[in-house]
Amino acid sequence: MKKIFIIAGITGIIATLVGCGGNSKPGRAYMPDMAYSVAYETYTDASERLKHSGVEGGEVYFDGKPVAGTVARGDMPAYPYKNDSLGYALSKNVKNPLDAASVNMKNAERLYLINCGICHGAKLDGNGPLYNGGKGPFTAMPKNLMADDMKALAEGTMFHSITYGIRAMGSYASQLSTHQRWEVISYIRSRQFPAGAAAADTAAAKTAVPAVAKAN
Repeated sequence: MKKIFIIAGITGIIATLVGCGGNSKPGRAYMPDMAYSVAYETYTDASERLKHSGVEGGEVYFDGKPVAGTVARGDMPAYPYKNDSLGYALSKNVKNPLDAASVNMKNAERLYLINCGICHGAKLDGNGPLYNGGKGPFTAMPKNLMADDMKALAEGTMFHSITYGIRAMGSYASQLSTHQRWEVISYIRSRQFPAGAAAADTAAAKTAVPAVAKAN
C-alpha cells in the first residue's frame, strides 16, 4: 500500500513538471492593445506618445489623430484655406455660415470674454486687462476691433486670423471649435454694427484685402 502512494506521488510530480515545461505558446490576443495596455510615464505629454505610432511586430499602432478630411460629429465643415499669404487673401471670400438671428449672443459674448476679452477688452477697444491703458504686461496695445479697418475686415479673414493666429496673437483653433469661432465673429459684428450684418457686408466689400497683408 505504501508503494502505491509512493508511485502515485512520483507520477504526480512528473506530470506537473511535464505540464509546466516544454515550448508551449499562448494563443493570439484578438485586441492586444486592450489586453496589454501600453505603459507611459506619469504626466508624459500626449504629443510625445503619438510619435510612437506605426507598425511594430505585425501590429498596427494608430497615432490617435483623426483621418485627414474628416469632420468631428456635430462640427462644421473644415476651413478650406492654408496658413499662408494666399490663404489669407482668399479668406475674404468665406462667409459666416451662421445666421446672426440664430446665434445665442449671450453665449457668444461669454466665449469672446473668455478667449478674446483679456486682450481686446470687453468694449472691443483693445484695452483689455493685459494692456490696461499701458499699465498691464503688454507694452503694445492689442487691436481695436471697433476701428474702421477692423469693421471693414471680412468675416472670413477674421476666421482665418482666429484659426491660425496673426502677428502676436496665437491660434485659437484648439480652444474654440469651428462653430464657436463663427459665434465669436457674429458677436463682434453685432457690436461693430448694431443695426445688423448688412452694414458689415457693405463695409467689408468696400475694402479689398491685399495678399501681403498677413504677417506671420
